[in-house]
Amino acid sequence: MKNEISLETKSEFLKGNDIGILIIHGFTGSTQSMREVAYQLNRLGYTIQMPRLKGHGTTPEDMETTGYKDWIESVENAYNELKTKVKNLFVLGLSMGGTLTLYCSIHHKIDGAITINAAINLPEFKVLYDDPQSPRFIPGIGSDIKKESIKEWAYDRTPKKCIQDILTLSNQVREKLSYIKCPLLIFKSKEDHIVPPDNQDYIFSHTGSENKELIELENSYHVATLDNDQELIIQKTHHFIQSILK
Repeated sequence: MKNEISLETKSEFLKGNDIGILIIHGFTGSTQSMREVAYQLNRLGYTIQMPRLKGHGTTPEDMETTGYKDWIESVENAYNELKTKVKNLFVLGLSMGGTLTLYCSIHHKIDGAITINAAINLPEFKVLYDDPQSPRFIPGIGSDIKKESIKEWAYDRTPKKCIQDILTLSNQVREKLSYIKCPLLIFKSKEDHIVPPDNQDYIFSHTGSENKELIELENSYHVATLDNDQELIIQKTHHFIQSILK
């Protein structure tokens, strides 16, 4: 398979009003997992910037050549592009995209952040990486979705090398959570088979934001943006943004 980017996994810019939302997908996934949320938020008026993280949306071999600095660079480039086009800027991310959302909250002045099952502590990933017997590629982690007949576009194999990168990124963000002062909306799937749900409780209790809310998702697994609580995420995000700007 060639390292071609499909229409399903491409980066996308959706023009709207002067309120921008940078939307970030997760580890080994693609923009496909965020697209319906992005389109719905765009229909509500927002300008959307949705990057494809480097090494994602093509092949596992392609991803293996990248690391957390490349993924940060993908987000930084998208952030810099979006901020020239809007008056207010929010960041929303799923899983590692949530981790990168928190990274943006630490390093940039943004109007608010929305995280969905963000990863800051992944003990099972560390066990996999530390195991000398684990192969170059391990089974994929994608498509943890409760809703039947819905599938996430994600790699069926995960490069072992990249597990160290997501662990490094998560550790760096976790150590600086107190630096986050912007308004924060945290979505937590009560049943998540990829990121332990207590990650979200830790984020809530350790960030420095005065304006923050934790919302439990009762009917979704990890990829909640494609799951039964998708509409709830869209509506709560919309309300969160409007409450900040009014």
